[in-house]
Order: sequence, then structure tokens, then C-alpha cells
Amino acid sequence: MQLKITDARQFLNRIRKTWVGSFGVFVIKQGWAALFGGLLLAGIIVTNYVDLPLLARYDWLFIWAIMIQAGMLLFRLEKPHEVLTILLFHVVGLGMELFKTAPGVGSWYYPGDAVIRLWTVPLFSGFMYAAVGSYIARAWRVLHLRFTHYPNRWLTVILALLIYANFFTHHYIYDFRWLLFAAVALLYCRTWVYFTFDIKEHRMPLLLGFGLIAFFVWLAENIATYTEVWLYPNQVTEWQIVGLQKFGSWFLLMIINFIMIEVLHHLRSEQQKKIT
Repeated sequence: MQLKITDARQFLNRIRKTWVGSFGVFVIKQGWAALFGGLLLAGIIVTNYVDLPLLARYDWLFIWAIMIQAGMLLFRLEKPHEVLTILLFHVVGLGMELFKTAPGVGSWYYPGDAVIRLWTVPLFSGFMYAAVGSYIARAWRVLHLRFTHYPNRWLTVILALLIYANFFTHHYIYDFRWLLFAAVALLYCRTWVYFTFDIKEHRMPLLLGFGLIAFFVWLAENIATYTEVWLYPNQVTEWQIVGLQKFGSWFLLMIINFIMIEVLHHLRSEQQKKIT
């Protein structure tokens, strides 16, 4: 029996050293980092097909999101400082939600009822932004991220503020997103992200990493709108795929999230250095 177990382990180790095995480990660790978002998306899909009693769908989703967050803290899948980071992005996202769903703007809307809401926004919606923050924060730790040629931190903070402001101001003045895309490319064109999911350290251009994250968030958004968690004006009469311009919006929003986490990570590292 012991021999069979040893043989099985040797076989798995050989598989792991192949590119197929390495890719499998990479996918598993990515899924593990995206646990919060995956569980939240599962709740969105289930509540579309299962009519839960007593509460509205959005209220059940809010409770589910709270349960996910509490469970991740309880089982130490997220650290307290990571939760604070995620909560900060939750607030940032909620502020944009309140503006975008206001009657005079109407970029999207929530078709269902909810008790746990703030004006036009069910409070569970902030957790969708928090899920992106959770992924980045957990991936930082799970994949042992490090960066080379990272741009000036103050410039990245200014960029994040300009991106966030543009989400509001483009309704009244020119939309500067193409200039913001250019600024992102200019700042991060030399930056590489290094990550480890097996024994060997790998790397990719950080801009490519940004694009991949935004793409998968865009896919999740298509699932969410298909299940009518929220709808864009062109989806009211008949659902259609979310336009690629929203991919650009998620790309920029994810940049804000990443910069917030990077700055807080830097401040925490500096504080630990002073303690030691």
C-alpha cells in the first residue's frame, strides 16, 4: 500500500513539472485567490433560479456576501488588514453606484426590490467591487507577487484620483478615458509582475495582468446582467452582451483598486520595518 502511495506521488510530481500540470496549478491558485468573487457569483446565479422566501433577492445576496466575508475571516483565508483594504474599495464602489444609478444619470439600474439599500442601490452591490479587491489582495499573498520598475507611487495615486473623477465628470464634460489609458500605459509600460505558483518564479508585463483581470471581471459582469442582478439601458427589453466599452471601464476601475492595495501594502511594509 505504501508503495502505491509513493508511486502515485511520484506520478503527480512528474505531471506537475509538465506545462499542463503547471497550468493546472496556476488555474487552481487563481481560483483560490478569486474565492470571494466566485462564491458571490455563485450566489447571484442561484438566486436567479431559486426563489428564496421571506426576503428579496438583493437582501439574500447581502446576507450571503456578509457570510462569505465572515467565513473567510473565521477560517483565516483573509487577514484583517486585507479586509480593511477591501472595505475601503467597497466604499469607493458604493459612492460611484449611488451616482451612476441616480435618476438624472441612469447608467444602469437594479430592477428588483430590497430592504437593505441606500437610495437607488442595494447594499450588496458594494461587495461586487470588494470581490475584485479581495482577488488582488489574496493573489498578492497566494502568488507571492513582486514588481520591477514600478512607477513613482505619487504619480500612481494621482492617476487613480483622475480615473475616479472621470467616472463622474464625463457625464458633464469630455470623457478623458483615452488619455487615462495612455497614462496607464506610460506609467506601467516597463513594469513586470513576478509570481510563483509552483517552484519556479514566472513573470509577465503588469499591463497584460491588468488586462486579464479586467477581461474576467467583464465575463462575470455578463453573467450578472444575464441573471438580471442589474441591467444597462440597452438590456431592458432584451438581454445582449455587455459592450467592450465596459471592459475599458472595468480596466480603469481595477487600476484604482490595484493602486489602493499597492499603496496600503507599501505603508504596511514600511510600518513593519520600523517595528523590526
